[in-house]
Amino acid sequence: MSVVCNLADERLLIEAAQQDPSRFAELYEKNFHRVYAFVARRLRDRAEAEDVIAEVFHEALSNLGRFQWRGAPFAAWLLRIAANTLADRRRRAARHGEIAAVDAMVCDFGASVQAEAEKRAMLFQLVDLLPPDQRLVIFRRFVDQRSAREIAQELGRSEGAVKQLQFRALETLRSKVRSSHE
Repeated sequence: MSVVCNLADERLLIEAAQQDPSRFAELYEKNFHRVYAFVARRLRDRAEAEDVIAEVFHEALSNLGRFQWRGAPFAAWLLRIAANTLADRRRRAARHGEIAAVDAMVCDFGASVQAEAEKRAMLFQLVDLLPPDQRLVIFRRFVDQRSAREIAQELGRSEGAVKQLQFRALETLRSKVRSSHE
């Protein structure tokens, strides 16, 4: 339910930013860490990763007016821009004979994107199999990025109870991932 509410809130935030670009800062703050993690995993050079991040958010702001809400998180659109930016940089470098340098920075980009997508799909399927209270805590903690204290207040439980639910859920997920690899 909260994921739906957060998507609705996100949609309102996007619409506000489309009307007033100064509101884009809120979208930037909300999504920076996800995009940075995505890019940093693919580039070994921190300065290069920061350049790509700047390019991604500049591109997103420039094209925000053309963004159409389709029910997916805004971060998915940003990650697609990041993937395209990384691919464009690789192609440009290849044209200029810098392919060896780029290969040293880009960590098997195509295969890693596909592998990551497969892992995420499997993880979402496994999360859906968790008991409802554990699933809710996982969504609040890792999708909504809320603290254990915030979740405890929302659910009317102790912070320790929320941490225990999270621990049990993560242990269940770990064991299911291990058993799927055997």
